[in-house]
Amino acid sequence: MGSMVKKKTITKKKLISLISQEKSISLHDVRHVIQAFLDKMADSLAEGHRLEFRDFGVFEVVERKQKIGRNPKRADEPIIIPARKVAKWTPGKKMRTLIDIDSCILS
Repeated sequence: MGSMVKKKTITKKKLISLISQEKSISLHDVRHVIQAFLDKMADSLAEGHRLEFRDFGVFEVVERKQKIGRNPKRADEPIIIPARKVAKWTPGKKMRTLIDIDSCILS
């Protein structure tokens, strides 16, 4: 197994700060636009809409089927995992190229 590399996390606050500095827009304005964008995305997904951002990717709600799982401590007892809706993101072509998903899957 390869070495464990801790990934950096960029929070919403940090992202707002980076955009504010890069585009010379006030933190207040960037924060409001980012929050409005996230709220509208969440509302749209909750209403069953599919969100498509060219080259970046597609967000949609999909139904996961009911399945049977196993408790590792009691493998003989099946656990029914109910069907549920989940948010799914599929990266677009440019995003796949940027993060090089294909090579990550192979390694």
